Amino acid sequence: MKLPLSPPCYETLLEQACDDKFIGFFNSSFGTTDTEGRYLHWDKLRHLKPPEGWTSEYYWLALKFARKSLYKKLPFTSKSGEQFQFCMIDSIHRDLHWIDQNASGHIGMDRPVNPHTRDTYLVGSLIEEAINSSQLEGASTTRNVAKEMLRQGRKPKDHSEQMIFNNYQAMQFIREYKEEKLTPAMILHLHRILTEATLDDANKAGQYRDAGDDIHVVDASGSVSLHTPPEALELPERVERLCQFANDLDGKEFIHPVIRAIIMHFMIGYDHPFVDGNGRTARALFYWSMANQQYWLMEFISISRIIKQAPAQYGRAYLYTETDDNDLTYFIIHQLEVIKKAINALHEHFAKKAGELHSIEKRLDGSVLQGQLNHRQLAILRHALDHPNAIYNIKEHQAAHKITYQTARTDLLKLSDQFKILSKRKYGNLFVFVAPPDLGQSLADVEKIYQNALNK
Repeated sequence: MKLPLSPPCYETLLEQACDDKFIGFFNSSFGTTDTEGRYLHWDKLRHLKPPEGWTSEYYWLALKFARKSLYKKLPFTSKSGEQFQFCMIDSIHRDLHWIDQNASGHIGMDRPVNPHTRDTYLVGSLIEEAINSSQLEGASTTRNVAKEMLRQGRKPKDHSEQMIFNNYQAMQFIREYKEEKLTPAMILHLHRILTEATLDDANKAGQYRDAGDDIHVVDASGSVSLHTPPEALELPERVERLCQFANDLDGKEFIHPVIRAIIMHFMIGYDHPFVDGNGRTARALFYWSMANQQYWLMEFISISRIIKQAPAQYGRAYLYTETDDNDLTYFIIHQLEVIKKAINALHEHFAKKAGELHSIEKRLDGSVLQGQLNHRQLAILRHALDHPNAIYNIKEHQAAHKITYQTARTDLLKLSDQFKILSKRKYGNLFVFVAPPDLGQSLADVEKIYQNALNK
């Protein structure tokens, strides 16, 4: 990634336009976006054909003139002391309305997210965000291995697994403190959780970087500096200001809750308070802010999964803001699109799971097993039909559904001893439960075995 070209100086263009008696932009119908409704940075606009009779520079001047009249100032400043700001354009209003309809309040949950299955899906979503957020920062462990580690509760084996384990613990911490006021101490503790046993200097976990830490955000090659954060001496005051912003929900200046969470995400990335783990901390605080402001569905989505699909766009949104008058509109637009995609992906996932449960329930219609299996056992049966020889254990089943050890044990023992769906085997001091290789063809036989047991 390279640095975007900074826009031409607004004041210089304005003086030049007046000298040229080019006053058309004052009377133009241009708003803050181009004719396609895009909020473009100069780095892209300069390559596009301007309206008839306009130069690219004067077209930019007209757009910038409209934006300046809509800028909403924020209580944050850049390294040079200039305020951050953003525009509430039509597309942002539209996206916020959509998110309000789909991610907050007491909206009826999609099947299969109900009081019985909510914890199952919540555990899965926390695992997804932990994996993807860590992979964004360089963790190389595969998704399947990471899921196995978290669900089995085993200790991390390497640096990548440790990052993912830490991120999962951090998401749990956020859920526990989502109703509390944000404090600098909470942010430092969150960072300590996220970076435990992963830093070159373990003493930097949960501590601000200091003047001796030469911190720069660089490109993939490591040769181009993209961002140099504020001086370390400013960090306590900057983090305190961020906490005040996070907690000021009833302030005089209204800021939409989703916008507030996105701004917090950006400011941690911009201030870079720590030697490492800033991105993970920023995304974790985004989740905290959304949960704190009652956007319950956000607990079930993974923004990092969407960001990971196009990480360059994520980085560019930061750079566009920093190179154009601290205009956070670019980053807000990007993150709103990420959130929408994550919510849509969640609904598709719910629809798929609902279809799978409906399919297995339909398969059991008229069977002696109908009504005998709970939703957790049905999930195992569905998985076992598609994965012959799959192995299940009590601890992993417990973690996957957020249930007690005894409940998990009962689920699996019934599937083996009572319903004969799984085979029980001794593995060391523990039992494991295996899906028969021919389960897909022998389900009718399982029903007969179960029926004979009932008739005895």
